[in-house]
Amino acid sequence: MLLTRQIISVLVLIVITVPVSAQYLRSSYFMENAADRIQLNPALQPTRGYVKIPVIGTISASANSNSLGTQDIIDVIDSDKTFYNNDKFYNRLSLDNRLNVNLTTDLISFGFYKGEGFWSVNIGSKIDINASVPKSMFDYLRMIDNFDESFFGSTYDIRNERLNLNAYTEIGIGYSRPINEKLTLGGKAKMLIGLGNIDMDVKQLSVTENGTESIIKSYGTLRTSFHGLGLKTSEGYDGKEFVNDIDFNSFGVAGYGAAIDLGATYQLLDNLSLSAAVLDLGFISWSKGSTSVAIANGERTLSYDDPDQWFGPEIEESYGTASNGEVLDFDLLGFELQDQKSRTTSLASTLVLGGEYAFLNNLLGVGVLSTTRFNKVKAISELTFSANYRPKSWFNTTFSYSVIQSCMKSFGLAIKLGPLMVGTDYMYFGSNTKNVNGYLGLSIPLGKVKNSDTQSL
Repeated sequence: MLLTRQIISVLVLIVITVPVSAQYLRSSYFMENAADRIQLNPALQPTRGYVKIPVIGTISASANSNSLGTQDIIDVIDSDKTFYNNDKFYNRLSLDNRLNVNLTTDLISFGFYKGEGFWSVNIGSKIDINASVPKSMFDYLRMIDNFDESFFGSTYDIRNERLNLNAYTEIGIGYSRPINEKLTLGGKAKMLIGLGNIDMDVKQLSVTENGTESIIKSYGTLRTSFHGLGLKTSEGYDGKEFVNDIDFNSFGVAGYGAAIDLGATYQLLDNLSLSAAVLDLGFISWSKGSTSVAIANGERTLSYDDPDQWFGPEIEESYGTASNGEVLDFDLLGFELQDQKSRTTSLASTLVLGGEYAFLNNLLGVGVLSTTRFNKVKAISELTFSANYRPKSWFNTTFSYSVIQSCMKSFGLAIKLGPLMVGTDYMYFGSNTKNVNGYLGLSIPLGKVKNSDTQSL
Protein backbone atom coordinates (compact mmCIF):
# COMPACT_ATOMS: atom_id res chain seq x y z
CA MET A 1 0.00 0.00 0.00
CA LEU A 2 1.42 3.37 -0.98
CA LEU A 3 1.74 5.64 2.04
CA THR A 4 2.07 8.75 -0.11
CA ARG A 5 -1.39 8.30 -1.62
CA GLN A 6 -2.97 7.87 1.80
CA ILE A 7 -1.38 11.10 3.03
CA ILE A 8 -2.43 12.96 -0.10
CA SER A 9 -6.01 11.75 0.44
CA VAL A 10 -5.99 13.15 3.99
CA LEU A 11 -4.38 16.36 2.76
CA VAL A 12 -7.00 16.81 0.04
CA LEU A 13 -9.72 16.58 2.69
CA ILE A 14 -8.01 19.32 4.71
CA VAL A 15 -7.57 21.47 1.62
CA ILE A 16 -11.25 21.09 0.72
CA THR A 17 -12.19 22.10 4.25
CA VAL A 18 -10.11 25.32 4.26
CA PRO A 19 -8.65 27.37 1.40
CA VAL A 20 -4.87 27.45 1.45
CA SER A 21 -2.11 29.94 0.75
CA ALA A 22 1.64 30.20 0.93
CA GLN A 23 3.18 30.30 4.40
CA TYR A 24 4.86 33.70 3.94
CA LEU A 25 5.54 36.15 1.13
CA ARG A 26 9.04 37.39 1.89
CA SER A 27 8.83 39.96 -0.90
CA SER A 28 6.15 41.83 1.11
CA TYR A 29 8.39 42.32 4.17
CA PHE A 30 9.48 45.89 3.31
CA MET A 31 6.18 46.96 1.76
CA GLU A 32 5.01 49.38 4.46
CA ASN A 33 1.46 49.62 3.13
CA ALA A 34 0.92 45.84 2.87
CA ALA A 35 -0.94 44.18 5.74
CA ASP A 36 0.54 40.79 4.77
CA ARG A 37 4.01 41.58 6.10
CA ILE A 38 2.76 41.32 9.69
CA GLN A 39 2.84 37.52 9.19
CA LEU A 40 6.65 37.68 9.18
CA ASN A 41 7.07 40.08 12.11
CA PRO A 42 4.30 41.13 14.54
CA ALA A 43 6.15 44.41 15.22
CA LEU A 44 5.85 45.59 11.58
CA GLN A 45 2.93 47.97 11.89
CA PRO A 46 1.15 48.66 8.58
CA THR A 47 0.30 52.24 7.65
CA ARG A 48 -3.42 51.63 8.27
CA GLY A 49 -5.86 49.00 9.48
CA TYR A 50 -7.37 46.32 7.26
CA VAL A 51 -10.07 43.70 6.92
CA LYS A 52 -9.29 40.72 4.68
CA ILE A 53 -11.99 39.31 2.46
CA PRO A 54 -12.86 35.75 3.64
CA VAL A 55 -11.71 32.95 1.32
CA ILE A 56 -10.47 35.28 -1.45
CA GLY A 57 -8.50 37.48 0.97
CA THR A 58 -5.47 35.24 0.48
CA ILE A 59 -5.06 32.55 -2.21
CA SER A 60 -1.62 31.06 -2.77
CA ALA A 61 0.57 27.94 -2.77
CA SER A 62 4.25 27.17 -2.21
CA ALA A 63 6.61 24.22 -2.66
CA ASN A 64 10.36 23.72 -2.87
CA SER A 65 12.83 20.88 -3.34
CA ASN A 66 16.60 20.63 -3.34
CA SER A 67 16.64 18.37 -6.40
CA LEU A 68 13.22 17.77 -7.99
CA GLY A 69 11.26 20.04 -10.30
CA THR A 70 7.50 20.55 -10.18
CA GLN A 71 6.82 17.85 -12.79
CA ASP A 72 9.07 15.41 -10.90
CA ILE A 73 7.04 16.02 -7.75
CA ILE A 74 3.78 15.41 -9.62
CA ASP A 75 5.19 12.14 -10.97
CA VAL A 76 6.19 11.00 -7.47
CA ILE A 77 2.71 11.75 -6.08
CA ASP A 78 1.00 10.03 -9.01
CA SER A 79 3.46 7.16 -8.46
CA ASP A 80 3.71 6.02 -12.04
CA LYS A 81 6.19 3.19 -11.55
CA THR A 82 8.06 4.21 -14.68
CA PHE A 83 9.08 7.66 -13.48
CA TYR A 84 12.15 6.52 -11.52
CA ASN A 85 13.42 4.56 -14.53
CA ASN A 86 13.70 7.79 -16.49
CA ASP A 87 17.43 8.55 -16.68
CA LYS A 88 16.86 12.32 -16.79
CA PHE A 89 14.85 12.10 -13.58
CA TYR A 90 17.42 9.83 -11.95
CA ASN A 91 20.34 12.10 -12.86
CA ARG A 92 18.63 15.07 -11.18
CA LEU A 93 18.48 13.24 -7.84
CA SER A 94 20.70 14.19 -4.91
CA LEU A 95 21.91 11.79 -2.24
CA ASP A 96 19.17 13.23 -0.01
CA ASN A 97 16.05 14.44 -1.87
CA ARG A 98 13.85 16.81 0.13
CA LEU A 99 10.39 18.25 -0.49
CA ASN A 100 8.73 21.02 1.53
CA VAL A 101 5.19 22.35 1.18
CA ASN A 102 3.92 25.08 3.51
CA LEU A 103 0.29 26.19 3.27
CA THR A 104 -1.78 28.59 5.32
CA THR A 105 -4.94 30.72 5.18
CA ASP A 106 -6.76 33.28 7.26
CA LEU A 107 -10.48 32.62 7.29
CA ILE A 108 -10.95 35.75 9.39
CA SER A 109 -8.29 38.46 9.60
CA PHE A 110 -8.37 42.13 10.53
CA GLY A 111 -6.20 44.75 12.21
CA PHE A 112 -6.71 48.26 13.56
CA TYR A 113 -4.98 51.07 15.43
CA LYS A 114 -5.98 51.97 18.96
CA GLY A 115 -3.92 54.99 19.92
CA GLU A 116 -0.27 54.19 19.20
CA GLY A 117 -0.85 50.45 19.45
CA PHE A 118 -1.86 48.16 16.60
CA TRP A 119 -4.15 45.17 17.23
CA SER A 120 -4.54 42.21 14.89
CA VAL A 121 -6.87 39.21 15.02
CA ASN A 122 -6.88 36.13 12.83
CA ILE A 123 -8.44 32.70 12.59
CA GLY A 124 -6.62 30.54 10.08
CA SER A 125 -5.29 27.10 9.23
CA LYS A 126 -1.77 25.88 8.45
CA ILE A 127 -0.36 22.77 6.83
CA ASP A 128 3.35 21.90 6.83
CA ILE A 129 4.64 18.93 4.81
CA ASN A 130 8.29 17.87 4.82
CA ALA A 131 9.73 14.74 3.21
CA SER A 132 13.18 13.31 2.61
CA VAL A 133 13.87 10.29 0.36
CA PRO A 134 17.47 9.05 -0.14
CA LYS A 135 18.71 8.27 -3.63
CA SER A 136 19.41 4.70 -2.51
CA MET A 137 15.64 4.07 -2.42
CA PHE A 138 15.39 4.93 -6.11
CA ASP A 139 18.40 2.68 -6.80
CA TYR A 140 16.48 -0.19 -5.20
CA LEU A 141 13.27 0.54 -7.14
CA ARG A 142 15.13 0.77 -10.46
CA MET A 143 16.78 -2.58 -9.81
CA ILE A 144 13.37 -4.12 -9.08
CA ASP A 145 12.04 -3.12 -12.46
CA ASN A 146 15.16 -4.22 -14.33
CA PHE A 147 15.13 -7.49 -12.41
CA ASP A 148 17.97 -9.60 -13.77
CA GLU A 149 20.23 -12.13 -12.06
CA SER A 150 22.50 -9.35 -10.74
CA PHE A 151 19.66 -8.45 -8.39
CA PHE A 152 20.18 -11.59 -6.34
CA GLY A 153 22.99 -11.61 -3.83
CA SER A 154 22.79 -7.83 -3.53
CA THR A 155 22.10 -5.78 -0.40
CA TYR A 156 20.41 -2.39 -0.57
CA ASP A 157 20.97 -0.12 2.43
CA ILE A 158 18.50 2.76 2.63
CA ARG A 159 18.85 5.26 5.47
CA ASN A 160 17.14 8.36 6.84
CA GLU A 161 13.82 8.38 5.02
CA ARG A 162 11.54 10.99 6.62
CA LEU A 163 8.00 12.25 6.28
CA ASN A 164 6.25 14.83 8.47
CA LEU A 165 2.83 16.42 8.06
CA ASN A 166 1.33 18.89 10.55
CA ALA A 167 -2.10 20.50 10.15
CA TYR A 168 -3.78 22.82 12.62
CA THR A 169 -6.03 25.84 13.05
CA GLU A 170 -4.82 28.89 14.97
CA ILE A 171 -6.75 31.65 16.71
CA GLY A 172 -4.38 34.57 17.18
CA ILE A 173 -4.43 37.99 18.85
CA GLY A 174 -1.48 40.29 18.19
CA TYR A 175 -0.41 43.66 19.54
CA SER A 176 2.46 46.00 18.72
CA ARG A 177 3.44 49.40 20.10
CA PRO A 178 6.32 51.87 19.82
CA ILE A 179 8.38 51.91 23.02
CA ASN A 180 10.18 55.10 21.99
CA GLU A 181 11.08 56.90 18.76
CA LYS A 182 13.41 54.09 17.70
CA LEU A 183 12.09 50.81 19.15
CA THR A 184 8.80 49.02 18.40
CA LEU A 185 7.88 45.70 19.98
CA GLY A 186 5.16 43.27 18.95
CA GLY A 187 3.81 39.85 19.79
CA LYS A 188 1.01 37.45 19.06
CA ALA A 189 -0.56 34.82 21.30
CA LYS A 190 -2.15 31.86 19.52
CA MET A 191 -4.44 29.05 20.55
CA LEU A 192 -3.94 25.98 18.36
CA ILE A 193 -6.49 23.35 17.40
CA GLY A 194 -4.75 20.25 16.10
CA LEU A 195 -6.28 18.74 12.95
CA GLY A 196 -3.68 16.07 12.32
CA ASN A 197 -0.05 15.01 12.43
CA ILE A 198 1.95 12.26 10.71
CA ASP A 199 5.60 11.65 11.56
CA MET A 200 7.53 8.81 9.93
CA ASP A 201 11.25 8.38 10.59
CA VAL A 202 12.98 5.39 9.01
CA LYS A 203 16.53 5.23 10.31
CA GLN A 204 17.48 2.20 8.22
CA LEU A 205 15.90 -0.13 5.68
CA SER A 206 18.19 -2.94 4.53
CA VAL A 207 17.06 -5.42 1.86
CA THR A 208 19.12 -8.50 0.91
CA GLU A 209 18.00 -10.72 -1.98
CA ASN A 210 19.44 -14.21 -2.58
CA GLY A 211 16.92 -15.68 -5.04
CA THR A 212 14.98 -17.81 -2.53
CA GLU A 213 14.16 -15.24 0.14
CA SER A 214 14.21 -11.55 0.98
CA ILE A 215 15.94 -10.58 4.24
CA ILE A 216 14.62 -7.20 5.40
CA LYS A 217 15.99 -5.20 8.32
CA SER A 218 13.99 -2.11 9.22
CA TYR A 219 14.39 0.38 12.07
CA GLY A 220 12.05 3.33 12.44
CA THR A 221 8.86 4.80 13.88
CA LEU A 222 5.49 5.86 12.50
CA ARG A 223 3.24 8.15 14.55
CA THR A 224 -0.15 9.43 13.42
CA SER A 225 -2.56 11.72 15.27
CA PHE A 226 -5.83 12.24 13.39
CA HIS A 227 -9.38 12.07 14.64
CA GLY A 228 -10.97 9.16 12.79
CA LEU A 229 -7.70 7.85 11.37
CA GLY A 230 -6.12 4.55 12.35
CA LEU A 231 -3.41 2.15 11.23
CA LYS A 232 -4.75 -1.16 9.87
CA THR A 233 -2.76 -4.37 10.22
CA SER A 234 -2.52 -7.79 8.62
CA GLU A 235 -0.65 -10.96 9.56
CA GLY A 236 2.84 -11.21 8.11
CA TYR A 237 4.78 -14.28 7.03
CA ASP A 238 6.17 -14.80 10.53
CA GLY A 239 2.76 -14.58 12.21
CA LYS A 240 3.23 -11.02 13.49
CA GLU A 241 0.76 -8.20 12.81
CA PHE A 242 2.20 -5.51 10.53
CA VAL A 243 0.74 -2.17 9.47
CA ASN A 244 -0.44 -2.35 5.85
CA ASP A 245 -2.92 0.50 5.45
CA ILE A 246 -4.30 3.78 6.80
CA ASP A 247 -7.99 3.75 7.64
CA PHE A 248 -9.68 7.18 7.58
CA ASN A 249 -13.31 7.43 8.72
CA SER A 250 -13.99 11.00 9.81
CA PHE A 251 -12.47 14.43 10.32
CA GLY A 252 -12.27 16.39 13.58
CA VAL A 253 -10.16 17.82 16.39
CA ALA A 254 -7.22 15.63 17.44
CA GLY A 255 -5.41 17.92 19.90
CA TYR A 256 -4.85 21.37 21.36
CA GLY A 257 -1.86 23.63 21.86
CA ALA A 258 -0.50 27.14 22.09
CA ALA A 259 2.16 29.30 20.44
CA ILE A 260 3.57 32.83 20.35
CA ASP A 261 5.20 35.14 17.81
CA LEU A 262 7.67 37.78 19.01
CA GLY A 263 9.11 40.65 16.98
CA ALA A 264 10.96 43.96 17.17
CA THR A 265 12.00 46.82 14.89
CA TYR A 266 14.72 49.39 15.61
CA GLN A 267 15.47 52.63 13.76
CA LEU A 268 19.25 52.58 14.02
CA LEU A 269 19.74 55.66 11.82
CA ASP A 270 17.33 58.06 10.16
CA ASN A 271 17.36 55.96 7.01
CA LEU A 272 18.41 52.56 8.40
CA SER A 273 15.98 50.21 10.14
CA LEU A 274 16.68 46.78 11.62
CA SER A 275 14.17 44.10 12.58
CA ALA A 276 13.96 40.59 14.02
CA ALA A 277 11.27 38.05 14.85
CA VAL A 278 10.74 34.51 16.06
CA LEU A 279 7.56 32.86 14.83
CA ASP A 280 5.55 29.81 15.89
CA LEU A 281 7.20 29.05 19.22
CA GLY A 282 4.72 26.49 20.45
CA PHE A 283 3.40 22.95 20.71
CA ILE A 284 0.35 20.74 20.17
CA SER A 285 -0.68 17.94 22.53
CA TRP A 286 -2.40 15.14 20.62
CA SER A 287 -5.01 13.04 22.41
CA LYS A 288 -4.52 9.36 23.13
CA GLY A 289 -7.70 8.36 21.28
CA SER A 290 -6.52 10.05 18.08
CA THR A 291 -2.95 8.72 18.16
CA SER A 292 -1.48 5.54 16.69
CA VAL A 293 2.15 4.48 17.04
CA ALA A 294 4.02 1.76 15.13
CA ILE A 295 7.65 0.67 15.38
CA ALA A 296 9.94 -1.24 13.03
CA ASN A 297 12.83 -2.74 14.96
CA GLY A 298 14.21 -5.97 13.67
CA GLU A 299 14.71 -8.48 10.87
CA ARG A 300 12.15 -10.31 8.75
CA THR A 301 12.70 -13.11 6.23
CA LEU A 302 10.29 -13.56 3.33
CA SER A 303 10.75 -17.05 1.89
CA TYR A 304 9.39 -18.56 -1.31
CA ASP A 305 8.26 -22.18 -1.52
CA ASP A 306 9.48 -22.68 -5.08
CA PRO A 307 12.74 -20.85 -5.94
CA ASP A 308 12.15 -21.60 -9.65
CA GLN A 309 9.31 -19.04 -9.61
CA TRP A 310 11.93 -16.30 -9.48
CA PHE A 311 12.84 -17.14 -13.09
CA GLY A 312 9.45 -18.33 -14.29
CA PRO A 313 6.28 -16.69 -15.66
CA GLU A 314 4.96 -15.92 -12.16
CA ILE A 315 7.94 -13.78 -11.24
CA GLU A 316 5.95 -10.54 -10.73
CA GLU A 317 3.40 -12.20 -8.46
CA SER A 318 6.15 -13.83 -6.39
CA TYR A 319 8.21 -10.71 -6.07
CA GLY A 320 5.22 -8.53 -5.19
CA THR A 321 5.18 -10.03 -1.71
CA ALA A 322 8.54 -8.39 -0.95
CA SER A 323 7.85 -4.96 -2.42
CA ASN A 324 5.11 -3.05 -4.19
CA GLY A 325 7.70 -0.96 -6.00
CA GLU A 326 6.66 2.23 -4.19
CA VAL A 327 8.76 5.01 -2.64
CA LEU A 328 7.03 4.65 0.74
CA ASP A 329 5.78 1.10 1.10
CA PHE A 330 4.16 -0.31 4.26
CA ASP A 331 4.75 -3.91 3.24
CA LEU A 332 8.47 -3.30 2.91
CA LEU A 333 8.86 -1.19 6.07
CA GLY A 334 7.22 -3.68 8.44
CA PHE A 335 5.80 -1.43 11.19
CA GLU A 336 4.31 -3.23 14.22
CA LEU A 337 1.42 -1.45 15.94
CA GLN A 338 1.99 -0.35 19.56
CA ASP A 339 -0.32 0.67 22.41
CA GLN A 340 -2.06 4.03 22.00
CA LYS A 341 -0.80 6.97 24.04
CA SER A 342 -0.92 10.75 23.89
CA ARG A 343 1.99 12.68 22.40
CA THR A 344 3.22 16.27 22.09
CA THR A 345 4.88 17.84 19.04
CA SER A 346 6.52 21.23 18.56
CA LEU A 347 5.81 23.59 15.68
CA ALA A 348 8.25 24.41 12.91
CA SER A 349 9.47 27.78 14.18
CA THR A 350 11.03 30.51 12.02
CA LEU A 351 13.80 33.03 12.72
CA VAL A 352 13.56 36.30 10.78
CA LEU A 353 16.26 39.00 10.51
CA GLY A 354 15.90 42.08 8.31
CA GLY A 355 17.44 45.41 7.49
CA GLU A 356 16.50 48.21 5.09
CA TYR A 357 18.08 51.47 3.97
CA ALA A 358 15.56 54.05 2.70
CA PHE A 359 16.23 57.20 0.71
CA LEU A 360 14.42 59.96 -1.22
CA ASN A 361 12.11 60.59 1.76
CA ASN A 362 11.24 56.88 2.03
CA LEU A 363 10.18 56.69 -1.61
CA LEU A 364 12.80 54.00 -2.34
CA GLY A 365 14.51 51.40 -0.22
CA VAL A 366 16.90 48.48 -0.48
CA GLY A 367 16.57 45.63 1.96
CA VAL A 368 18.01 42.27 2.94
CA LEU A 369 15.98 39.58 4.70
CA SER A 370 17.20 36.34 6.27
CA THR A 371 14.71 33.60 7.16
CA THR A 372 15.42 30.20 8.71
CA ARG A 373 12.55 27.76 9.13
CA PHE A 374 13.29 24.86 11.46
CA ASN A 375 11.35 22.11 9.73
CA LYS A 376 11.15 18.65 11.29
CA VAL A 377 13.13 17.01 8.50
CA LYS A 378 15.73 19.74 7.83
CA ALA A 379 15.98 23.48 8.48
CA ILE A 380 15.60 25.72 5.41
CA SER A 381 17.38 29.06 5.16
CA GLU A 382 16.93 31.81 2.60
CA LEU A 383 18.59 35.17 1.99
CA THR A 384 16.52 37.67 0.03
CA PHE A 385 17.63 41.02 -1.37
CA SER A 386 14.97 43.51 -2.43
CA ALA A 387 14.46 46.88 -4.07
CA ASN A 388 11.33 48.63 -2.78
CA TYR A 389 9.28 51.43 -4.36
CA ARG A 390 6.37 53.00 -2.41
CA PRO A 391 5.12 56.26 -3.93
CA LYS A 392 1.57 56.02 -2.55
CA SER A 393 -0.19 54.15 0.23
CA TRP A 394 -2.30 52.39 -2.42
CA PHE A 395 0.65 51.50 -4.63
CA ASN A 396 3.78 49.62 -3.51
CA THR A 397 6.04 47.33 -5.46
CA THR A 398 9.08 45.18 -4.63
CA PHE A 399 11.57 43.35 -6.80
CA SER A 400 13.37 40.61 -4.84
CA TYR A 401 16.16 38.11 -5.41
CA SER A 402 16.57 35.02 -3.23
CA VAL A 403 19.98 33.41 -3.52
CA ILE A 404 20.00 30.15 -1.53
CA GLN A 405 17.01 27.94 -2.33
CA SER A 406 16.61 29.26 -5.88
CA CYS A 407 20.33 28.69 -6.57
CA MET A 408 20.32 32.21 -8.06
CA LYS A 409 18.03 31.06 -10.91
CA SER A 410 14.85 32.94 -10.06
CA PHE A 411 13.53 36.26 -8.80
CA GLY A 412 10.53 37.60 -6.90
CA LEU A 413 8.01 40.35 -7.53
CA ALA A 414 5.23 41.80 -5.36
CA ILE A 415 2.72 44.53 -6.20
CA LYS A 416 0.11 46.22 -4.02
CA LEU A 417 -2.48 48.09 -6.06
CA GLY A 418 -5.29 49.44 -3.91
CA PRO A 419 -6.91 46.49 -2.09
CA LEU A 420 -5.21 43.95 -4.38
CA MET A 421 -1.92 42.26 -3.49
CA VAL A 422 -0.12 39.85 -5.83
CA GLY A 423 3.37 38.43 -5.56
CA THR A 424 5.85 35.59 -5.73
CA ASP A 425 9.25 34.95 -4.16
CA TYR A 426 10.20 32.47 -6.91
CA MET A 427 9.04 33.20 -10.44
CA TYR A 428 7.92 30.05 -12.24
CA PHE A 429 10.12 29.12 -15.21
CA GLY A 430 8.73 25.78 -16.36
CA SER A 431 8.20 22.22 -15.15
CA ASN A 432 11.74 21.78 -13.80
CA THR A 433 11.51 24.77 -11.43
CA LYS A 434 12.52 23.60 -7.93
CA ASN A 435 11.01 26.49 -5.95
CA VAL A 436 7.61 28.01 -6.73
CA ASN A 437 5.02 30.10 -4.96
CA GLY A 438 2.33 32.57 -5.86
CA TYR A 439 0.22 34.96 -3.81
CA LEU A 440 -3.09 36.68 -4.43
CA GLY A 441 -4.67 38.76 -1.64
CA LEU A 442 -7.62 41.10 -1.30
CA SER A 443 -8.33 43.31 1.71
CA ILE A 444 -10.37 46.38 2.61
CA PRO A 445 -8.49 49.37 4.11
CA LEU A 446 -9.61 50.34 7.59
CA GLY A 447 -9.11 53.73 9.27
CA LYS A 448 -6.81 56.58 8.35
CA VAL A 449 -3.29 56.28 6.99
CA LYS A 450 -0.60 56.67 9.65
CA ASN A 451 2.17 59.19 8.91
CA SER A 452 -0.10 60.85 6.39
CA ASP A 453 2.33 63.70 6.02
CA THR A 454 4.65 61.43 4.02
CA GLN A 455 2.12 59.00 2.56
CA SER A 456 -0.62 60.17 0.22
CA LEU A 457 -3.92 58.53 -0.61
